Amino acid sequence: MKRLIIIPAYNEQDSILDTVRDVEKNAPGFDYVVVNDCSGDDTLKICREHHIHVLDLPINLGIGGAVQTGYLYAYRNGYDIAVQIDGDGQHDASYLEMMAEKLVSEDLDMVIGSRFINNEGFQSSWIRRSGIHFFTLLMRGLFGTTITDATSGMRLCNRRTMELFIRDYPRDYPEPETVARLLRHKYKVKEVPVKMRERSGGVSSISPRKSIYYMIKVTLAILVERLR
Repeated sequence: MKRLIIIPAYNEQDSILDTVRDVEKNAPGFDYVVVNDCSGDDTLKICREHHIHVLDLPINLGIGGAVQTGYLYAYRNGYDIAVQIDGDGQHDASYLEMMAEKLVSEDLDMVIGSRFINNEGFQSSWIRRSGIHFFTLLMRGLFGTTITDATSGMRLCNRRTMELFIRDYPRDYPEPETVARLLRHKYKVKEVPVKMRERSGGVSSISPRKSIYYMIKVTLAILVERLR
């Protein structure tokens, strides 16, 4: 099966090389592509200097647009499996083979790497954990399915899911909303326990000032998704 790792990157000059090296070392059965979301730093320069496979977006599309570009690339190039990992070094590529095997063996549409099943590795701040727990309760109430880490950017899917995502994908903070969309369409989604690391460089796109907007926007998006 053809398998592609999508690495969205916006101003990840401090971590993108280590992220790619981790993929090359620990996920040799996967191809990869970095989607440079019009970074203002040296992300693109580093990719080109080290001959990293990169798609360079001419304008900033946000995390949703960057990931959707990766899914479109994967779908058009005949990949059977696509997996998203962040460009900041938080995700351990050694889990990807196990996730792909679970997707195939259980005939799933998406496998999510969750840091909260075994509560090992980097757990984020208590404020973010509280927000993620809120989304767990919300989705359980709306869809009857427990997703412990709906915000996880470590997600692996099949072509059926890719086809859904290339038609429509949220621009910002897409992970919880797209999980809700899959559950609404009765797609089969499961989580596996993973350990995550602290980001090795850059800053999070969700600043303390944006956290209130994030919670309101994502909550409303999930509620709208349920009502469709």
